[in-house]
Amino acid sequence: MKLPLLASVPHAGWRVPEVAEPYCILTEQEVLEDGDVGASEIYALEPEFEAYLTTDIARAIIDLNRAEDDRRADGVVKTHTCWNVPVYREFPPDDVVTALLDQFYHPYHARLRELAGKRIRCGVDLHTMAAKGPPVGPDPDVERPWVCLGNVDGTTSPLDWIDSLKECFEDGFGPNVRVNDPFKGGFITRSHAAELPWIQVELSRGPHMSNDEKKAAVLDALTRWCGRMF
Repeated sequence: MKLPLLASVPHAGWRVPEVAEPYCILTEQEVLEDGDVGASEIYALEPEFEAYLTTDIARAIIDLNRAEDDRRADGVVKTHTCWNVPVYREFPPDDVVTALLDQFYHPYHARLRELAGKRIRCGVDLHTMAAKGPPVGPDPDVERPWVCLGNVDGTTSPLDWIDSLKECFEDGFGPNVRVNDPFKGGFITRSHAAELPWIQVELSRGPHMSNDEKKAAVLDALTRWCGRMF
């Protein structure tokens, strides 16, 4: 039986779209390091979910977890990676930015809205995070927990839901699990909470567990949580 969840994995990709290739100066390694390293392996759980959505497009080029009008350095179409590395020699012209939004950003969010059907009880936006905060972020050079769960202080899902999920993650990852610290939840959880409850999940990329072990622990936590709540 599938978990009654809509799983979103927006930062697992590494591909630089053709329309951005003439402008991008990042190396392949820099593209990878700006994304959610390990996410494509840890969250390779599509058969387990009622609905599942991901992309192969690099976060460094188009960030699906930002507002469309977020034009910060680390915004929807970035000038710098989270490691403060310039993405472009010269920022792309408006028609390229529009093409990126139309080809990748709008379809992803439209599909999330389409998938929020009656059999879905909650959305889970699944990420990995650097073990220490990068230069562009809320916590530069600060050691992060092994797991961070975010529901924007209870505004995108009920507080008892995330408290229960925290207990389930602690069973697999140990006590180093925090709620809304350092991340409360990004644009996906905030903007799609009008359609169904959402929780953001961030796993540290630290070497305390292998990716296979993290994958098994995530599936176990979500399975037991769904058994409790739904």
